[in-house]
Amino acid sequence: MSDNNTFRIAVRKFGPFETALEKTWADFCKQSNCSLQVEMVPMELHPLYDSILEKGGLAKGDWDVAHINTDWLYEGYTSGAIQNLKPYIEANPPEDFPVGWSQSLSSMQKSGDDVYGLPFHDGPECLIYRKDLFEDESEQKRYFEMYGRPLQLPETWDDFQQVARFFQRSSENLCGTVFAGYPDGHNTVFDFCLQLWTRNGELVNEDGVININTDAALEGLTYYRNILRDTNAIHPQSKEFDSVQSGMAFARGEVAMMVNWFGFASMCEVIDESTVKGKVDITNVPKGNGGKSASLNVYWLYAIGAGSKNKQVAYDFIRYAVNRNNDKLLTLEGGIGCRLSTWHDEEVNKMVPYYHKLEMLHNNAKSLPLKSNWAKIASVIDEVVLQTVNTDLPIKELLTNGQQKIELLG
Repeated sequence: MSDNNTFRIAVRKFGPFETALEKTWADFCKQSNCSLQVEMVPMELHPLYDSILEKGGLAKGDWDVAHINTDWLYEGYTSGAIQNLKPYIEANPPEDFPVGWSQSLSSMQKSGDDVYGLPFHDGPECLIYRKDLFEDESEQKRYFEMYGRPLQLPETWDDFQQVARFFQRSSENLCGTVFAGYPDGHNTVFDFCLQLWTRNGELVNEDGVININTDAALEGLTYYRNILRDTNAIHPQSKEFDSVQSGMAFARGEVAMMVNWFGFASMCEVIDESTVKGKVDITNVPKGNGGKSASLNVYWLYAIGAGSKNKQVAYDFIRYAVNRNNDKLLTLEGGIGCRLSTWHDEEVNKMVPYYHKLEMLHNNAKSLPLKSNWAKIASVIDEVVLQTVNTDLPIKELLTNGQQKIELLG
């Protein structure tokens, strides 16, 4: 439980988030003369969710502020765990509110006129690739000799697997691609949605009901099972990696291309561990045969605990944390700022030449459904995907059983 002299922040564990937050808090205290001691606790996804929502930490006042992603947001405010920011915003709005942000980052935290968070970190899914490898003349020649066609960025998932197999070279510590297969209820679910959407499938039917037992889902999971088992195409630790670990493998130069969050491309240009600075670019996610590219928009916000004893300080802090300077600071540390000013900032685009492409990605980005029990639904989808990869059970059977479990959740 937080006492009145300690300000507690539940942090999504990620180096750039932690360093940016530490700098922002220090500057905030200097400017506001805040004398509270701060306790920032970095946590992985599951422990973070458990602490702030499952165990009621935001509602009880264990946390004054928390990083919360849009997967959990609806559950958070419908359960009364998150403080409505509307009166605080009306009294003292954030800089450029709301026009300083894209509409795609302004809707999921709203319920009517109420607002339950301020955007912190974003970056839709995209294809991240080593442009030095794709542009190398010797690689182009070798690829043409092997396949009788030019080496190009893969537009379809079949092309993606072929190019991944081409770049798989264990002797050079280079893998064709990497997936974040760690069972945390997120990465595998995101992969499932991308496979579904890029094959003209939908997660929610016309009646607003989630239905995973579809032909597009079957086709997507069949492909996913195949590529996750293709030892001639993927990083051998894919099943153990979460999105951060897979992003770090790419930054270390171990991977030729991957579908991951935009932030892991940007990170390659700023972190000390990166060996691929200046060698990275991004483009649209591949598509299924006859489908179209799609991206996934899941973003992180600052939220205030409904049980916080320091709500005014909490609002003053998150208002300060999302101003122009601190949004850019997060980007320079290796996160992804959410403001339009950051996306088009000259210094940022000089450092990360593809930063302005964020707007392009948002144009075809889809969001997950707002369901108060989404975490439980995601857990079922996660189980279906993991069984797809780790067993030989018929995928149709797995989808049928998974759909039955989802329907029992109500």
